[in-house]
Amino acid sequence: MPMITTAENVEIFYKDWGTGQPIVFSHGWPLSADDWDTQMLFFLHKGFRVIAHDRRGHGRSTQTAAGNEMDTYADDLKVLFEALDLKDAVMIGHSTGGGEVARFLGRHGTSRVSKAVLMGAVPPIMVKSDANPGGLPIEVFDGFRAALAANRAQFYVDVPTGPFYGFNRPGAKVDQGVIDNWWRQGMMGGTKAHWDCIKAFSETDFTEDLKSIDIPVLVLHGDDDQIVPIADSAMISSTLLPKGVLKVLPGLPHGMATTHADQVNAELLAFIEG
Repeated sequence: MPMITTAENVEIFYKDWGTGQPIVFSHGWPLSADDWDTQMLFFLHKGFRVIAHDRRGHGRSTQTAAGNEMDTYADDLKVLFEALDLKDAVMIGHSTGGGEVARFLGRHGTSRVSKAVLMGAVPPIMVKSDANPGGLPIEVFDGFRAALAANRAQFYVDVPTGPFYGFNRPGAKVDQGVIDNWWRQGMMGGTKAHWDCIKAFSETDFTEDLKSIDIPVLVLHGDDDQIVPIADSAMISSTLLPKGVLKVLPGLPHGMATTHADQVNAELLAFIEG
């Protein structure tokens, strides 16, 4: 399997298909590069080079006990960029991956990147505080940790069966294959890394990262996102980004890249080529 190795000997799995302008995808928690398969095939057939990695502790990468936080995620991604000598890249991050993209650009700059997309993304910060009164209470994330520790396998059935894809909405058509694929990806990763990542995606403040990004950024969000509510994420992030463009997709859920791939892919392509 294609791997890069970081300075501390952590192996990061990646996919790298095609030629042309590179598009680099960052996945959500607790998934893997496989969550981008539909987008990767679409853009490969449009003439792009498509790259997606498994974040440390996720998928086929090393099941790390340490470094499961945003600074290190961003540093791992920098190693990938340098190993593949990526230039003029478009970065696309979903959910936790959107935080990873924001921290990468804030921490390492935009010299290798021309555009970025934050899709259903966690920035600027998810957890509720005095400075972020619209956020989700810490008890929500404590509940995630408790469910993961008690029965990770069942928890990874419950999330996609319910709010992630909006399958809990009245009249929703439930896709068992999608649920099974979510479970498969989640169970490939490491419990400790997934536990740590809950803190990383919920408590990291990306405000200063967003303010520093000097390239065009599309903020793409479904207004029926039950995992990362739009009011405290996209609506704020788009105002912090110097060149942010907000696009709200009515009625779409958090996992819209899967449930509404044609619509999402069209929006991504229009932004990249615009």
